[in-house]
Amino acid sequence: MTTSTGTDWAAWQQSWDRQQEWYMPDREERFRIMLDMVEALVGTAPRVLDLACGTGSITARLLARFPEATSTGVDLDPALLAIARGTFAGDARVSFVTADLKDPAWPARLPYGSYDAVLTATALHWLHSEPLAALYGQVAGLVRDGGVFMNADHMIDEGTPRINAAERAQRHARMDQAKRDGVADWAEWWRTAAADPVLAEPTARRFEIYGEHADGDTPSAAWHARTLLARGFGEARPVWCSPSDTLLLAVK
Repeated sequence: MTTSTGTDWAAWQQSWDRQQEWYMPDREERFRIMLDMVEALVGTAPRVLDLACGTGSITARLLARFPEATSTGVDLDPALLAIARGTFAGDARVSFVTADLKDPAWPARLPYGSYDAVLTATALHWLHSEPLAALYGQVAGLVRDGGVFMNADHMIDEGTPRINAAERAQRHARMDQAKRDGVADWAEWWRTAAADPVLAEPTARRFEIYGEHADGDTPSAAWHARTLLARGFGEARPVWCSPSDTLLLAVK
């Protein structure tokens, strides 16, 4: 979608997808399974909270598959939210909220008090375990009874160091080759955004908030499941995994 600013938001979405796929070649597969589980547990017209939504990657796939769904995206990143808002401008099914998930009052900013599904992907690893556990408690308060929460992210089992090292070495070798083939990495993508007339200012604000990159903890899938159960969910387990990442599903 090209707006009066001359910005091609679809092109920015595509470039973000390509950059993310450099890290996760199976990115679309995790989204597919996530939406399979949404359909299986809460149907095809869900009210969804896209948590730490970024450019709205989950929302885009949600609405393409389930046109009767609605989505609230919440994030703090000014640049990614600018792309998200530009992409979905005029779509009454979608709204966006600027909020810091480490602020205990962030749920009060949302337009609804409950959701059928809260979905997030490759976003919460910037939180350390204690604030992540607190966030899970807040999420439990937002999911209706029978509703779902899903988190697809890096979840590393520290009890398998040789497997972890082999997987990491292979993944980085593949990423290095892709970069030699011309794929933009995280840093290059942000340099391009900083040079764009529309995104330059929100990108500058983004780096004031986050710095170069925020790395939290990547606890195991078992830790996520235990924590979600302790914070108010009735069931929790992985429904998809790759050698490095897991899609963890919890039901209220």
